[in-house]
Amino acid sequence: MKPRIKICCISSVAEAALAVRYGASAVGLVGHMPSGPGVITDELIYTIAQTVSRAVDTFLLTSETSAADIIAHHGRVLTNTIQLVDTLKDGTHQQIKKALPFIKLVQVIHVMDESSIDEAIRIAEHVDALLLDSGNPNLAVKELGGTGRTHNWNISKRIVESSKIPVYLAGGLNAENVKEAIDTVQPFGLDLCGAVRTNGQLDEAKLDAFFKAALG
Repeated sequence: MKPRIKICCISSVAEAALAVRYGASAVGLVGHMPSGPGVITDELIYTIAQTVSRAVDTFLLTSETSAADIIAHHGRVLTNTIQLVDTLKDGTHQQIKKALPFIKLVQVIHVMDESSIDEAIRIAEHVDALLLDSGNPNLAVKELGGTGRTHNWNISKRIVESSKIPVYLAGGLNAENVKEAIDTVQPFGLDLCGAVRTNGQLDEAKLDAFFKAALG
């Protein structure tokens, strides 16, 4: 089965439309972050989310770490999916799902070593999908995505093999390495930002090259 593709760091209604036209099944809309690219206002996230077809998943990337704050953040933007880019420290995933029963929850796992496998298996019981990225939430200024780095895909492969829910692969994907990534990890979906941009803007030629490499 061909992997689904999520284009992240969408910054305008026009960028969302362009990503969907090339075949994106999901778009990522980045809320406030301690670091990384693509941050836009909650008002703009709301505007973009309302223009996208209901067949497309609109991901709110939130760095909030309490269930109550995540629920409140979603209430300002009304996307159909929430991507938790950090560890939930206050409250539970079940609390979020009870408050937002029709919203999909995607938990990011920052793959740093084999301990990420146990973390992924544990969290998979409580969310709708996992997203494996290459950040480092343990730094003084947290890296919660958009690093442009790959990680150990063999660890990601083991997570996919162990997971009962869909798994997205992120981190340093581009037209040159995506085929190897798919063959190695066999993810449900792919997630990327910088590799399809030039000077921060979505680049049609790079989009075309990536989609052909990933799906061709």
